[in-house]
Amino acid sequence: MSEQQAPSTRQQLEPATAEAVRAYAARTRERADRVAAALEDIAANGLPAVEDCTPWEELREQHLARLASRRPAVA
Repeated sequence: MSEQQAPSTRQQLEPATAEAVRAYAARTRERADRVAAALEDIAANGLPAVEDCTPWEELREQHLARLASRRPAVA
């Protein structure tokens, strides 16, 4: 005798929530495509010269500055 589970019913999202999820998926896909393109370039052409690269410390500081500019200051 085989046991069959009843098909699960999925809870539908509100239209605004569904649109937000689609937007997040699109942003995630775009970032993944950029990473994949960079890796393909490295595979095809090798690593870039050190002189052409930005030090990670500089990238970190730029990113932290971007985050700080989006956040309101607390007194």
